[in-house]
Amino acid sequence: MAARTALLFLLGAAGVGPVPSQGSQGDREPVYRDCVAHCERRNCSEAGLRHFRSRQPLYMSLTGWTCRDDCKYECMWLTVGLYLQEGSKVPQFHGKWPFSRFLFFQEPASAFASFLNGLANLVMLNRYKATVPRSSPMYHTCIAFSWVSHF
Repeated sequence: MAARTALLFLLGAAGVGPVPSQGSQGDREPVYRDCVAHCERRNCSEAGLRHFRSRQPLYMSLTGWTCRDDCKYECMWLTVGLYLQEGSKVPQFHGKWPFSRFLFFQEPASAFASFLNGLANLVMLNRYKATVPRSSPMYHTCIAFSWVSHF
């Protein structure tokens, strides 16, 4: 513990330390921020929210897409359009490159890869259960870890 404290002290004295996060270029863009704020005021309260919910597809609401998420998505593409009009590079938003939404997936290839990864984990978990005896010392630890690692 003392060694860790000394290391942190030395790094602080040298001027090396945590740097506050500033977000992605797109998140910081005033046009994007103003657009999201305006969209939320217009669409995400009272009558606007009722209208949003009435036109939102069931699969979107069941998967947790909110009015705020929809505002961020629409404003992201508005901002990207302005960047492209000015001949600038497309910025990242919230640490990710903009992708078109397909159904409720904003990154369908990533979602598909995650699904395949989960499927592979399930197959291997079943294989582990079938091969390793329950009386093995680490059996229950491995089972517990396999479920915890998914979250």
